[in-house]
Amino acid sequence: MEILKEISKDKLIVMVTHNPELAEKYSTRIVKILDGVITDDSKPFTKEDQEKEETKAKTGRTSMKFFTALRLSLNNLMTKKGRTLLTSFAGSIGIIGIALILAISTGVQNYINKVEEDTLSSYPITIEESTIDMSSMMQSMMGTSEKAENQEEGKVYSADIMNEMITTLSNKKESNNLAELKKYLEQGNNEITNNSNSIEYGYNLKINLYKENTDDGIVKVNPSTVMNAFGMGEMIEASNNSSVASMFGSSMMTNTDIWIEMLDNQTLLESQFDLVKGSWPKEHNEVVLILKEDGRIDDYTLYSLGLKDQKELKDKWKAVENGEKIEEVEDTTSYTYDQLLNLSFKLLLNSDYYKKENGLWINQEDNDDYIKEKIREAESIKIVGIIKQNEESVASTAVTSGIGYTKKLKEYVINKSNESEIVKEQKEDEETNVFSGLKFPTEEEKENYSMGNLSQEQRMAMSRLSSEEIAKMMETYTANKDASYEKNLEKLAAIDIENPTSIKIYPKNFEAKDKIADAIENYNQKQKDEGKEANVINYTDMVGIMMKSVSQIIDTISYVLIAFVAISLIVSSIMIGIITYISVLERTKEIGILRAIGASKKDISRVFNAETFIVGLISGILGIGITVLLTIPINSLIYSLAGVTVNCMVPPVAGVVLVVISMLLTMIAGLIPSKMASKKDPVEALRTE
Repeated sequence: MEILKEISKDKLIVMVTHNPELAEKYSTRIVKILDGVITDDSKPFTKEDQEKEETKAKTGRTSMKFFTALRLSLNNLMTKKGRTLLTSFAGSIGIIGIALILAISTGVQNYINKVEEDTLSSYPITIEESTIDMSSMMQSMMGTSEKAENQEEGKVYSADIMNEMITTLSNKKESNNLAELKKYLEQGNNEITNNSNSIEYGYNLKINLYKENTDDGIVKVNPSTVMNAFGMGEMIEASNNSSVASMFGSSMMTNTDIWIEMLDNQTLLESQFDLVKGSWPKEHNEVVLILKEDGRIDDYTLYSLGLKDQKELKDKWKAVENGEKIEEVEDTTSYTYDQLLNLSFKLLLNSDYYKKENGLWINQEDNDDYIKEKIREAESIKIVGIIKQNEESVASTAVTSGIGYTKKLKEYVINKSNESEIVKEQKEDEETNVFSGLKFPTEEEKENYSMGNLSQEQRMAMSRLSSEEIAKMMETYTANKDASYEKNLEKLAAIDIENPTSIKIYPKNFEAKDKIADAIENYNQKQKDEGKEANVINYTDMVGIMMKSVSQIIDTISYVLIAFVAISLIVSSIMIGIITYISVLERTKEIGILRAIGASKKDISRVFNAETFIVGLISGILGIGITVLLTIPINSLIYSLAGVTVNCMVPPVAGVVLVVISMLLTMIAGLIPSKMASKKDPVEALRTE
């Protein structure tokens, strides 16, 4: 009785006895009953007590709080640790499935984003100064025009493909006002710039670079002269300068130069290339040497940079032409990083090739002594770093190894060229050709021009030259009857930096590329609305056409993953509901006891809801933990099978959400079993063994 009295301090003890002395000694309240009727109550239920109970009922409070039910359920689960762990693991299987799908899809999506970014860094949206309708051009080339009518049987007729191509080239050729577009882009804060990693402005510009040491002769390293050894230099030069090349874009023509302009996005560059030694270029006269992914450098690059003698190639080519067999010899040439970092080259402007003699600017490009002197005086361009394409990058650059320079060098060459003396002289007199001292011919004069029709003024200008200089000048003048003020400035690289010949837009991803395409359409519509038809931009998104199928495949994969997630959720919910129902069956007698000591139906439901809450929490945490461990071998397996680095990982936010979903699912799945538990008859439940 003393033990019961101690327990009664925080528990309700109901004692039925016929011993009034015992009741008086230990009870705090005595209710006397005779024949089922209350005859006396030491602490009767007053009106005030009733009001308190009614107020308590209105506030929604019950006799058992959720935390009480939570503690009761936790104690019950802790008595069955093994069973609880197995139940939680069973519940976590669905979470593991979902988490794995999310981890793999996140890794794959990140890889796809990287592929998209790297791919678009090699194949940007290119808008040329002159363009043609590619769809019409391809249709003409394929001969898909309508079949001619009235053709007699037994005769073969000519399909007019070439004429259609020529007509397309002439009629469908359109010009783009890139100066106006550049002005719009540089204002920033528009859909094009916001969705771009970088925007590159191209110009008809050659950056002339030479090997610093001229003891063994003059070696021009850019534009590359390697192909001259095979007699292909002039052919490549012609193809790169042709009007067709300008319409289709230089990327479609043969590019033999190893000097390439890098993207103006340091973050993107560092994601694609590893810095092996040195530093990234910061000034206009700093460049980096680009190695292949395996750390080697192409022998073509070595020949271009003058590290290997191009005479070797000429000798081998002559031997091949003579029918000699060339033995294959393994090249063991190697260089230390320090040797390569010590390399520097000399920059010559187009204006540096001309020397003023007797008031005229004479081309000295074939004068080796003059060029050597200019090289000694020229500014040095230094290699300050060595980089190589990293394993994660999938970008395909124009060359596998070479020299990378920044846009600062391009802009420096343009600005310095405009400041040169010969350019200033040409700009001061737009009517006179600084190379010949003669007036630029009119269109009529070009048609009627002949060496015998020189004016007295022209003859006097030529009298100041030697016979050799006259012959050279007249040869040049005769070969360029279309000489003009604009062409002279272009020859001298006196380019208007605000008027590019091409604009390359590098989207962040394919979604951004579509937004850029829409933004260009909006830009065109705005120009039309303002009556500025000449500013409308025309281009062909060849990459978009090629990659459309890739996007469809990616979408299909996403739909399949979503389906797997849905199935996992359904299976997980059903399984948790069954487990909770089994728990209800196992705790039937416990339900009877709780009801017998005063627990309400809501209290019973709350007990089982608390239990499912705990199981759901453990299942969620267990599922995320197991998934994190599984991603380690999965990443290794993907790399060994596919050879690509896919970093599968559960996003932190997704992990938290999955744990919450696990708890919600278990509680939802336990609603029906807990409702069934609350409806059990206490008497029947107590009889259950």
